[in-house]
Amino acid sequence: MVDVWSSRSIRLPRQMPHMEDLPLPIDEMSFLQWCPGDAAPEHGDDCSSSLLAQMITLNRILSQINDALSETASGSTMTLFVEQTVRDLSQKMDDWYAALPGYMHDTPENLQRYASQGLGRIFVAVYLGYYHFGQLLFYQLLHEDRHGSGNHYYANKCKSFAAKLCTIVYASHATPGCEVWYNMVGHILVIASTVQIHTLLFDTDEAVIAAARSRLEQNFTILMRLRDYWPMLESCFARLQIFHEVCRQNIDSSFRMDMWMLKFLSEFAEPIRVKDDDKPEGIVGLYSVENVGVSPQDWV
Repeated sequence: MVDVWSSRSIRLPRQMPHMEDLPLPIDEMSFLQWCPGDAAPEHGDDCSSSLLAQMITLNRILSQINDALSETASGSTMTLFVEQTVRDLSQKMDDWYAALPGYMHDTPENLQRYASQGLGRIFVAVYLGYYHFGQLLFYQLLHEDRHGSGNHYYANKCKSFAAKLCTIVYASHATPGCEVWYNMVGHILVIASTVQIHTLLFDTDEAVIAAARSRLEQNFTILMRLRDYWPMLESCFARLQIFHEVCRQNIDSSFRMDMWMLKFLSEFAEPIRVKDDDKPEGIVGLYSVENVGVSPQDWV
């Protein structure tokens, strides 16, 4: 899983590209109840009740989403092929969710149940992946939808995945034993926040705009708390500030899936540079929250 995430973020070849034939992890409760001296639990073929197994299965779709985004950003594929790829991967995402047992669906009741078993953070991590992969897959449709040449359905799916990602982060911090404090939460919240910015810029429904503004403010608060644990997440504020500047300079191209956007979405370990549509990427110093004066009001 780390190999898929990190290889894209720092542009290194994957070190473990052929792992599909290895057995998936057993159910977490079976593992936790395994005592010294007990016979090893039978592995079997059905690992559908394992949260880690589901994460691994889902992560294989992320690898395909990364490849699809790269092809779109390079401009080497025809529009019809891109649309077909999005449909196919969207179906894989839907099939993954549909195959889950009901007790693994993202509901408040299931979150509470996993929290009571000491597995709340793993449950949240499954859905952070699911919603993040979804917002990545459909992100390219935000620009197309804005210009009337894309599929409105998939642009709305991007917004839905981003909203649900925010919701489960908030729920995790409101549920003891489910809090997520690892640094990748900062990156995926930044991406979700830019989807909220899209709503603020282009939507006309006041209720929808108000909800997006509220998410931005909550995301800012969580990012500030995460930065206390991970000083490296100073870069999250830099990325948002630069994205805001990109929108200010050219709102019509700010969500276009080009090489700059690919780096913004995927290369979370690298400093992002200001985008200039008329020149190669303009080099700037890394912003910090102090020297740019970032606040929730700057976002909204």
